[in-house]
Amino acid sequence: MAAREIYEEIGSTQDRALELARSGAPAGTVVRAIRQTRGRGRLDHRWESPPGGLWLSVVVPATGARETWLSLAVGARLLRALQGWGPIPLRLKWPNDLVAIGTDGRARKLSGVLIDRVGSPSLGIAAVAGIGVNVRVDAADLPPELRERVVSLHTLVPSPPTPDEVEPRVVAAALDAARDLGSLPTAQEVIAQCRASLFGVGRAARVDGTSRGTISGLDDDGALLLADGPNLVPIRSGDVHVDGLA
Repeated sequence: MAAREIYEEIGSTQDRALELARSGAPAGTVVRAIRQTRGRGRLDHRWESPPGGLWLSVVVPATGARETWLSLAVGARLLRALQGWGPIPLRLKWPNDLVAIGTDGRARKLSGVLIDRVGSPSLGIAAVAGIGVNVRVDAADLPPELRERVVSLHTLVPSPPTPDEVEPRVVAAALDAARDLGSLPTAQEVIAQCRASLFGVGRAARVDGTSRGTISGLDDDGALLLADGPNLVPIRSGDVHVDGLA
């Protein structure tokens, strides 16, 4: 039976969930925190995790798909789930963020996904999806440099949910994404959703601080395609900044 652990404060839900996955925890096991002190994102970026957000990690079955597709698929399913609270203008920023488009046309980060894989006695290979959603985060609790770059769900919908209400939808999104990538018809559907939701198509992008081209789409491996003159350059790693991102 899947377990659910909740902590008032923990270093990282991802680290604890990886421990549980290594020990054979089943799919659906959840670790959640009210506050993280060492929350981490992709490329070892720090993830600020003050009270008011939903910070959790969930164990899911690993799929044969590339890790990039799993993070994108979780984001796509999460996008659909969050829009259940209202017609929020959300887009999927490669490879693992949800951004909301403001009335000023700028995109601000609402949620992020981190995927780690680990050997599991029960699942063979398990994936742990670390997911953070700014549900009711007070901007004053964030570092000054982040306050204009992120957005919280409570500012986007007329009747904002609580983190407790968001949790089951987030967990379902992660489990659904892993399940859907494991079957060809549903994998095609979720990949099509990723492509349709991609943020920045037609916009200039920089990778690791260097101008690389204009976003064209996603290739079959989930890499970001940048048009550089007549060439399409696949980006499989790196820190991508897109024009129009706050």
